[in-house]
Amino acid sequence: MFAPRSDLPLDRDPLGRFLPWLIAFMVYLAVLALAGVLVINGTAGRWERGLGGTVTVQIAPADSAEAAGVRLRAALDVLRATPEVAHAEPIPESRIAALLEPWLGEIDAALDLPLPRLIDVRLKPGGDLDAEDLAMRLAAAVPGAALDDHRVWLDRLLRLVHTVEVLAGVILALIGLVIAGTVVYATRSGLAVHLDAIEVLHLIGAQDSYVARQFADRALALSLRGGAIGLLPGVATLIGIDQLAARLQGGPLPDLALAPAHWVILAVLPIVVAVIAMLTARVTVMRNLASMF
Repeated sequence: MFAPRSDLPLDRDPLGRFLPWLIAFMVYLAVLALAGVLVINGTAGRWERGLGGTVTVQIAPADSAEAAGVRLRAALDVLRATPEVAHAEPIPESRIAALLEPWLGEIDAALDLPLPRLIDVRLKPGGDLDAEDLAMRLAAAVPGAALDDHRVWLDRLLRLVHTVEVLAGVILALIGLVIAGTVVYATRSGLAVHLDAIEVLHLIGAQDSYVARQFADRALALSLRGGAIGLLPGVATLIGIDQLAARLQGGPLPDLALAPAHWVILAVLPIVVAVIAMLTARVTVMRNLASMF
């Protein structure tokens, strides 16, 4: 499998012994790093779509249901009179209890608690809400009312996601450099071992590009083999993590599952690594032969 025909006895090179295993290890690490970035990016994107342009108003519990209703209507009047607000609706108590269930247990137990009332506020697209001013007007109309601006922590979350993406990019770049450096070293060693055979090929009219293709094809085949070996345990690890995360479904953790498009990206990763190895081997051979002959 993955064994191209070669006019040079490259099968006996040290390249064939250690390169596939090194590629397998690097691909395994790359699969985990890339999958982590894809999951975090997808989760942040869902949160941004769901919470972007929204704020939440929290009203402290009242002594009676009648007083709670008065306080809720007063807060809604303030919100609906705000030009930047497109929609403001109270969140049902049953939904609040469901949100607290992962921490407090059964819903019935949560309903016995003095729960605050929450109002879901949707902002108009492109509106520039002065959150501090709105919070002051709410507190004046309804003592104990608080405004939770999701945009503050959402911006922090996005900055964290971008930082993780940069770190993962650095890791993937280092993996690529390790692979390229190993291929360069192994290719130079192969050139030294087969120098006599290469000279004979030159004497019978072989071009440098022909010799380079022999090494490049060999590097491609070995890298594809190693990439397939590394991809399998990487996928198995991700499936195991996905099964563990599925047990926490409905809990405080977000959905950590990979989308079908993410699996396609991970499946293409060994091919990308193999192409890098092939191009590195070809460039290395061409440069060395240009200085030798």
